[in-house]
Amino acid sequence: MTGDTSSTAAERIRAARLPEGYDLRILDAHHHFWDLEGEGHWPWIQDEYNPDFFLGDYNAMRRTFLAEQYLAATAGWTVLGTVHCEAERSRSEEVAEDEFLDGLHALDPRFPAAVVAHATFLRDDLAQVLAGHAAHPLVKGIRSKPVIATDAAGAAAGAVAGAPGSLQDERWLAGLRTLADHGFSWDLRVPYYHLAEAAEVVATIPGTSVVVNHCGLPLDRSADGLAIWRDGMHRLAALPNTAVKVSELGLYRNVWNRDSNIEIVRETLEIFGHSRAMFASNLPVATLTAPSFDEVMDVILAGAQGATPDQLDDLFHGTASRVYRVELP
Repeated sequence: MTGDTSSTAAERIRAARLPEGYDLRILDAHHHFWDLEGEGHWPWIQDEYNPDFFLGDYNAMRRTFLAEQYLAATAGWTVLGTVHCEAERSRSEEVAEDEFLDGLHALDPRFPAAVVAHATFLRDDLAQVLAGHAAHPLVKGIRSKPVIATDAAGAAAGAVAGAPGSLQDERWLAGLRTLADHGFSWDLRVPYYHLAEAAEVVATIPGTSVVVNHCGLPLDRSADGLAIWRDGMHRLAALPNTAVKVSELGLYRNVWNRDSNIEIVRETLEIFGHSRAMFASNLPVATLTAPSFDEVMDVILAGAQGATPDQLDDLFHGTASRVYRVELP
């Protein structure tokens, strides 16, 4: 794309990848806002640097990211609205993050149009935190990450199984089950080697919509790694209350493997189907590995090649609208 402006790159991608005359409209199902010059505290961005971040070096995104920066990154594309996913703001400010996002929504109701908030399931005051989230109409779901093993070998050996906060921790699971009391969905974010375990948990909460984040994070693209990923994805897709975000295809360390990423998108859509898949940018995190938002779009559209207009509608706005209950223009 050397020499392209963002708008001409977007036009070129649409001409090459989309059915003639198709109007691509996006409800971005997952991105993050933070204001490092305003109120609020994001420890992982503002405090000590974490050298073990799952994508590698993240210094490039340790700066404010709001609607202005989002619109610059997505120039040339029609974005109807976005879903902010909790950005690991200080866990003492879980409901305060909602208030921050309400303020952004008041400036432009597209950014964000819905929120996936955070709640720590092991908090003694979890009921009050969830009630606080429920008082904010933008909040449609909760993301709370379970404790995970550092790698597939550790997961297979049960390194964290049953530990506090793990997928087998009864107190943590009890907290997860209370999401149904408020009609909240659960954003499931675990790497590929915990997907099968997660499917066992999801089977016990059939009344809660569960959204698998980032294509199930297939971070190991070896044959063995992909076999583990496929098994977990099929187990999750077999459960009717699940959907998947087609997003964050980056690899450690700041690697963007275009051909492999296209294949991951293709397989994810085959496993879940377009009506249970939703496009998500994961901005600004995605650009730690992807050269640009245009490249993310090109790869996802290449993986979706051959989709009908109705299937593209589902992928790019319909599924997210249904799951997160966003009324689109």
